[in-house]
Amino acid sequence: MDSQIFDDLYRRGKVELELVPQGNLAARIQAAGAGLGAVFTPHRLRPRRWRKARRHGKSTVATTCWSTRSKADFALIKAHQGDRWGNLVYRKAARNFGPIMATAAKTTIVEVSQLVALGDLDPENIITPGIFVQRVFSLENLTAAQRA
Repeated sequence: MDSQIFDDLYRRGKVELELVPQGNLAARIQAAGAGLGAVFTPHRLRPRRWRKARRHGKSTVATTCWSTRSKADFALIKAHQGDRWGNLVYRKAARNFGPIMATAAKTTIVEVSQLVALGDLDPENIITPGIFVQRVFSLENLTAAQRA
C-alpha cells in the first residue's frame, strides 16, 4: 500500500495505527502463540521530577501495561532449511520473529532455501516443529526466468 494512501485513510479515521515497541510486539505475539488473551508488558515512566534522582543511581519507576495478544490469520515465513513435514531451521535474523509468528498464526506458509528429505535435519537444530506449519515450498530449483 502506498504510504500516501495510508496517510489519507488514517487522517479520515478509516484505519488505525498503533506504535508498539519491538519487545512488546514480540511479547504480544508470544502470548497469542501460547493461547493467552493478553500479557503485561513493562513500561517505563520518566517524569522530569525523577530525572535528577536517576543521575544519583536510583532507577526509574517501572510499571506494566496490559497488552492484548497479536494473533494472525496467516504468517509468511522464510527459513533456511525445512522438510515436507514443516520442521524448520533458521539462519541469522530469521530466528527473531519467524518461530513465534508460526505459533501465533492460524495458517503458516514457509519458503525454505533448502527443502531436505525427512530425517536429514538434526533434531537439535530444529527451531520450529512441523505442528505449527501448514504449507512448505522451495524455490531452489527454479530458474531466474521462472522466479520473475
